[in-house]
Amino acid sequence: MGERNDSSSADDAEPRRDVPLADKVDFLSRPQAYRDAPASVEAVETHMSWVFLTELFAHKLKKPVRYEFLDFRTLEARRHFCEEEVRLNCRLAPDIYLAAVPLVVDPHGDLVLDAPGEPVDWLVRMKRLPADRMLDRAILARTADPDDLQGLTVLLADFFAAAVPVAIPPAEYRRRIADAITAQRRVLLKAEYGLPRELVETVTGQLRKILMGNAPLFDRRVRRGRIIEGHGDLRPEHVFLGPGPAVIDCLEFNRDFRVQDWLDELSFLAMECEMLGAPEIGETILQGVCVRLGDEPNPQLVLFYKSFRAMLRAKLAILHLQDAGLPDPGRWRARAESYLQLAAACAGRFG
Repeated sequence: MGERNDSSSADDAEPRRDVPLADKVDFLSRPQAYRDAPASVEAVETHMSWVFLTELFAHKLKKPVRYEFLDFRTLEARRHFCEEEVRLNCRLAPDIYLAAVPLVVDPHGDLVLDAPGEPVDWLVRMKRLPADRMLDRAILARTADPDDLQGLTVLLADFFAAAVPVAIPPAEYRRRIADAITAQRRVLLKAEYGLPRELVETVTGQLRKILMGNAPLFDRRVRRGRIIEGHGDLRPEHVFLGPGPAVIDCLEFNRDFRVQDWLDELSFLAMECEMLGAPEIGETILQGVCVRLGDEPNPQLVLFYKSFRAMLRAKLAILHLQDAGLPDPGRWRARAESYLQLAAACAGRFG
């Protein structure tokens, strides 16, 4: 998250009916907006979207916002990225993502979802998944069993095996990581966030030292074709255990965020499982996928990636303090510090 601008762009050449976001949210929060006539609608707001949950479906409306890494201000951009979200997520969740559908104004001037008329916005339609079968909930409830993890292992291994290696010079790959570490440090050291400065400096310094001092470790991964266009946000809350395992909510808005070492993705998931108190689950998945891929994971590289991703999550957590009217800022500061502590522990174990 970076500098934000919610204003509409003047780049739209053709005039369009201006329907305020609040009116769209109000309409989509009503059961009568949906053809399946649900008994109720639950509206959930995130940084970049509104999600409307019925018994059978979820509809995601992207906000007309701009951050340093995305720009959803125009209708065409929102349509494009809704279509991209469906296309990309069908790689790991083919039966869940259904379509990008228009929100239109009909000839009577009324809002209608997925019907003929003048589009005023676009939404992603997907099947609603049972919350208790998402990996984060299963970890907390201790209901994830070996068969669940085996199904997920096969899904991820097949996905990575089928991915085409991304051509990138090894030095460029390392430079991207170095730039991300610099960005993490810049945000986490801002005085207004009140995070422990010494801890931030120590971890970012260790990560830089590891990256610069172990270039062959990273370069071998690049030369062996391990850098692919992956999911980009492989976290337990995005993992559906099945029946019919799937992974949802990939990062559709920036390809660079999806281009990474598959061991980086698996280490990210393992780190998040560790944050939830189940390091053994993340390790089981990581090792199982790598065995199926014939790719023996270097433990030192796993530690680096875990620390690197924990720092990213600390950065994203503390940036919540930018939100207007945040009800519990202490929660996000504590969350950022927890990620910092885990990042320090992983970097400190690097041999």
